[in-house]
Amino acid sequence: MTALPLIDLSRFRDPAEDRAEFLAGLRHAAHEVGFFYVVGHGVPERLTTGIFDAAREFFALPLDERLAIENIRSPQFRGYTRTGHEYTGGAPDWREQIDIGPERDPVAPGGPAWQRLIGPNQWPETLPGLRETTLEWQAEALRVSREVLRALAAALGQDEHYFDAWFDEEASTHVKILRYPGRPSAEQDQGVGAHKDYGYLALLQQDEVGGLQVQAADGSWLDATPIPGSFVFNIGEMLEIATQGYLTATRHRVVSPPAGVERFSVPFFLGPRLDAVVEPLRLPPELAVDAKGVSEDADNPLHATYGENALVGWLRSHPEVAQRWWGDVLAERG
Repeated sequence: MTALPLIDLSRFRDPAEDRAEFLAGLRHAAHEVGFFYVVGHGVPERLTTGIFDAAREFFALPLDERLAIENIRSPQFRGYTRTGHEYTGGAPDWREQIDIGPERDPVAPGGPAWQRLIGPNQWPETLPGLRETTLEWQAEALRVSREVLRALAAALGQDEHYFDAWFDEEASTHVKILRYPGRPSAEQDQGVGAHKDYGYLALLQQDEVGGLQVQAADGSWLDATPIPGSFVFNIGEMLEIATQGYLTATRHRVVSPPAGVERFSVPFFLGPRLDAVVEPLRLPPELAVDAKGVSEDADNPLHATYGENALVGWLRSHPEVAQRWWGDVLAERG
């Protein structure tokens, strides 16, 4: 028994399985909780192990080698972030990380501000294997996430390829490779503050230490205890908009490990094209009656254009990068 539902994705394509039963279970997990484990995903163990090996190698590098790819050098917020330099809810998160997006050339100026998020990654010269392993893991995370999204479309009474048009070669995917050092004091336990994700889906590979917590409907916090071989999935705000609140993005946080213990995790965020405008889908009547509408949060208003949501998130969470590269946008927005 686990606090969150567990979904075996291999059942979605297995002709011997009861498809209706599988979709009902997935629909319940996504609608009632918004967080669930996924097993049967087909990602090889050599890769799930390899991404953590690469993470440990990178974070073991001397600080000056990590800072050679510090994100302050990137207008696209890519690269290494030191502990305490990303913010959630206005407070610093106690983790260090590498941010990786799609490998692309910058876009010529003149379009919407969010187009400036398109650009290259930064990779450490002293650790060439990191790029190869990360991009291979990223490709598998994309495959699994799109399969989960197709299953969700079917569970919502749509053609399973309903969402595919948003996720072509211009899709805005994003990987974080994270290390949480032990908390500096008993009172400082914010690994990551409580928040919602603004894409469609998020996939998380976590190690055995744990620390991810999911907020239940009554406001309490549930531990997403690590299950070997699984990914944790959660609903993002864009999917909440698309389903008119039938699926809702769930608040979650990470509690720092105890002093002397470190935690590694790798989340993958499935975002559509930056120019995608999210349109509500037509739910079957028996589901539409349970659609709650899109959440209203004065501190986090949602925009239909995905690129605008992404830009707001980056500017808020990385103020140093924002001040260096996005001063014109900050001034324009007051």
